[in-house]
Amino acid sequence: MQKNRLEAFSDGVIAIIITIMVLELRPPGGISLSALKANSLPAIFVSYILSFVYVGIYWNNHHHMLHATKKVSGGILWANLHLLFWLSLFPFTTAWLGKTWQWEFKPPAVPTAVYGFVLLMAAIAYYILQSAIIRKEGRHATLAAAIGSDWKGKLSPALYLSSIPLAFVNSWISNGIFVVVAVIWLVPDTRIERVVEREPD
Repeated sequence: MQKNRLEAFSDGVIAIIITIMVLELRPPGGISLSALKANSLPAIFVSYILSFVYVGIYWNNHHHMLHATKKVSGGILWANLHLLFWLSLFPFTTAWLGKTWQWEFKPPAVPTAVYGFVLLMAAIAYYILQSAIIRKEGRHATLAAAIGSDWKGKLSPALYLSSIPLAFVNSWISNGIFVVVAVIWLVPDTRIERVVEREPD
């Protein structure tokens, strides 16, 4: 089957996820800077930025992955829904982390660990979707050739996994891991573009 509906549905869900996250940025009741602090808005905003970047990374990579995909199967559709399920939990974990974050101390351990767990499951779900596409199209397909050794895809889940127990040791370390992984993925990756451009029309 064609991939157009899968792309359109995924784009719609991701847009809704971002919308829900931004709705958590409630304005404070007062008009002073202290009202912002009392409303925990700075912490909520920081967690929103981090999650917005992550959703953007997934949307970007999802777009490139489907660009290198010819057709989709039922298994690919379910794998894609599995990924969207974990991405749909981003607003919940983002709000929980932001609303319980006290700057005077450190990010809360349990919400930080849950945030890391959702990131881990989203990374695993992305890998499952990627594997389903490669299995459908073959090891010599465009996507398989483009991802190569996929060191980013292997390193990220390992870092997320380590962030979960580290949240109970020092949650700043876990949050630092989240930022490092985001930065790794923000570095432009043109593997798929290069492979697609080399393919004949």
